[in-house]
Amino acid sequence: MTQAQTASPELRQAIIDYLATRLTNGSNFELHNIQRIAVGWSHETWLFDVRYSEDDKSQELGLCLRRDPGNALLRHLSDLEEQFRVLECLDRTELATPKAYWFERDENILGAPFLVMEKVTGSCPNPWGREGRAFYQAAAERGTLPNSFTTTLATLHTLDWRAAGLDFLDVPAPGTGFAQREIDKWRNLIESADYAPQPILTDLICWLETNIPPTDRLTLVHGAYRTGNLLIEDDRVNAVLDWELQVIGDPMYDVAYVLSDLNREGTSLLSNLVERDEFIRDYEAATGFTIDFETCRYYNALYAMRSVAFWMSAAGLYANGRSDDIRLARTAWSVPVVLERAATELGF
Repeated sequence: MTQAQTASPELRQAIIDYLATRLTNGSNFELHNIQRIAVGWSHETWLFDVRYSEDDKSQELGLCLRRDPGNALLRHLSDLEEQFRVLECLDRTELATPKAYWFERDENILGAPFLVMEKVTGSCPNPWGREGRAFYQAAAERGTLPNSFTTTLATLHTLDWRAAGLDFLDVPAPGTGFAQREIDKWRNLIESADYAPQPILTDLICWLETNIPPTDRLTLVHGAYRTGNLLIEDDRVNAVLDWELQVIGDPMYDVAYVLSDLNREGTSLLSNLVERDEFIRDYEAATGFTIDFETCRYYNALYAMRSVAFWMSAAGLYANGRSDDIRLARTAWSVPVVLERAATELGF
């Protein structure tokens, strides 16, 4: 799927029927501007506006619906109910996120579990497309968005996750517990992909298990903090999206992702947006943390393992006929690219 798709009449009516059970004082429901957007690989994402009457007044509500197709990438590791609970908790913090409205596990309603949340205003340019790169380059020159990008990550890392109720995310054991848990998670995904053995991957995993850095600070970690997962309005981050990989863990895991070359193309700007020195200075000032670059190097290697797990799993879904998303077919070509980069960085 490469472009927005409209909903079938059956799906539109099912959504209307459901909303009538939730907005119980409303009547005459209509859906407008409904489309499935081609972002995210783990769940279907539908955006729409619902117009209805309430107390003889016209009302309109912008909504985002995420539905589990049952055959998408990370299907076992990205539970919609967990995403809903995370958004509910974050609504009580200073971090800008969509408001979560409802979660339903009953497949009889829309054919699969789904959540409904706020459709936040703003744009989310693709950082790998020509127009997206131009957007972020222009924003970098104006200077406001780079600072918002960094301070939003600092807000994420310094919020009181226990007070917000996020300790249900499985707090890792002290020391090496966080990294070991991530290694085990991605190893399991690799093994389930039924992919041919990759000697460099075996070397990478052995290196990761031998060199685990201890974690002495635990924060909420997004897991994929970058442009493309943020809604932008008036040169500021209006919402952090893509709550699929969040964990309680080492904040350097997110910092390493920002510093990685994986999130920029043809530019020295981190995430196609912010100068490296500027990011380091502003992040450390806003959090009071000192960035540990050796730990970030380790997590960059762990991201290589994670990326390989993604691509192996994605390619397998297409190869065995469980998904017809052509994007997944292309990911087989990414496996050797990521492994070659990991081998070079580790000095193999």
